[in-house]
Amino acid sequence: MSGLLSNFRNTIIVSVILALVIVVGYGHSPHGHDSSYFQAIFRLLHVWFGILWIGLLYYFNFVQIRVMPQIPAELKPAVSKYIAPEALFWFRWAALFTWVMGVILAFSRGYLLEAATLGLAGGYTPGVDMGFTFIGTGMWLATVMFFNVWVFIWPNQKIALGMVEADADAKAKAAKTAMLFSRTNTLLSIPMLATMAMNQTLFG
Repeated sequence: MSGLLSNFRNTIIVSVILALVIVVGYGHSPHGHDSSYFQAIFRLLHVWFGILWIGLLYYFNFVQIRVMPQIPAELKPAVSKYIAPEALFWFRWAALFTWVMGVILAFSRGYLLEAATLGLAGGYTPGVDMGFTFIGTGMWLATVMFFNVWVFIWPNQKIALGMVEADADAKAKAAKTAMLFSRTNTLLSIPMLATMAMNQTLFG
């Protein structure tokens, strides 16, 4: 067991295999392999990628950004050259796949247009379309966060981490810009998660 858990790749492979067994098992539910079954798979992927994305967002903001000023100068390259680029790789792709799976899920469940228009598509019925207003708000917040990752955070982090040639002033400016947009995403994350977590329970 120690040999398995000591190898990250093998740990993930076994975890995925166990998850696939469960996914296949759910094919024997009363829904069989109808549209609900595939919606459940899209939801699983949406949630998993979302955990990876927001988990790394919180790592950056709860830990790395706050602790970096306390790290001795000679140790900072370990973070900026090794840890941060690897974390940013998983961070940006998790953001993309979270967003894509969320759109696929909303489309497959037939509420993408209603959510995108905050319940206004086809006329708004108070108390009925409110669920679309809430989930749509969450989807738009997540879209802004996804946009921030790819348009502002990642391009500026490449400069700040020296992955793109730039002088010291440009690196400092890029680092601050990336930090501000990362903090913006942190600010938006809790209201976004509130809509995602509560809407399914209260509106189905």
